[in-house]
Amino acid sequence: MAKPNEERNSIIPNKIKRMRIWTTIKIFQEILFDFHEGIARITINRPRYRNAFTPLTVSEMSQAFAICREDPRISVVVLTGAHSPAVEGQSEAERLRTEAFCSGGDMHVKGQGGYIGNDGVPRLNVLDVQKQIRSLPKPVIAMVNGFAVGGGHVLHLMCDLTIASENAMFGQTGPKVGSFDAGFGASYLARIVGQKKAREMWFMCRLYTAAEAERMGMVNKVVPFEDLEDEVVSWAKTMMERSPLALRMIKAGLNAELDGQAGIQELAGDATMLYYLTPEAHEGGQAFLEKRKPDWSKTPKLP
Repeated sequence: MAKPNEERNSIIPNKIKRMRIWTTIKIFQEILFDFHEGIARITINRPRYRNAFTPLTVSEMSQAFAICREDPRISVVVLTGAHSPAVEGQSEAERLRTEAFCSGGDMHVKGQGGYIGNDGVPRLNVLDVQKQIRSLPKPVIAMVNGFAVGGGHVLHLMCDLTIASENAMFGQTGPKVGSFDAGFGASYLARIVGQKKAREMWFMCRLYTAAEAERMGMVNKVVPFEDLEDEVVSWAKTMMERSPLALRMIKAGLNAELDGQAGIQELAGDATMLYYLTPEAHEGGQAFLEKRKPDWSKTPKLP
């Protein structure tokens, strides 16, 4: 781990600074990636653009999620957006109205075929990150501190849990700007809020308050803005007191119902991992290496 993340603290208004120390895991250009007592935090760090993502942002998020999967020190992952900087003469209420979790793809780089990266290639690589979040064998919490709209709304949906501040706003905006998500952004949204409400959200492109999102089942809890990080860390630490293998298996099981064959494959892979931990699997492998018949007599044959 690197030094404590002073850059992160510098963009948080003084009013909500905490004594909690977050340590940088890796330095990126468009995200912040830090760690605190078993919790990894991925922060989209483009507050000037309401934390809209570019292909580079998404690529860096993908790298961070890959590290979260492999690092045994990380038990829970938090996804959030960088806070809006305080402007001289601006009231706290006015500043809160500029806060954003993520406002989707950056329209400044949208081109023919997708969002154009620095290499000139159009991409929709956020779809890969959606799948990464869903298949990550650790809980992922969306810490929604403001606007979660468009592709940002789908990102919070993909997280296992969503905790939002009272000022947060939710909604789909694609049909207003020539875009849509007919994948998880449609099917999983409908599974959560129902077909009629999902169609309303996509067809009307309205915004919904955090309280409304909570009533629809898209948000687990709503708290005051200044309490958001404390609440998220509290939930994360509670989950860290639970069996990590049990959480992994139940996440895969919940996903499998909607993900079809891919979901079954994910669950089956976890079952295979469990089997490899048993004496029975060890005996089969050792027998092969020792060129003998395996002894299955000690394997329990439970009803």
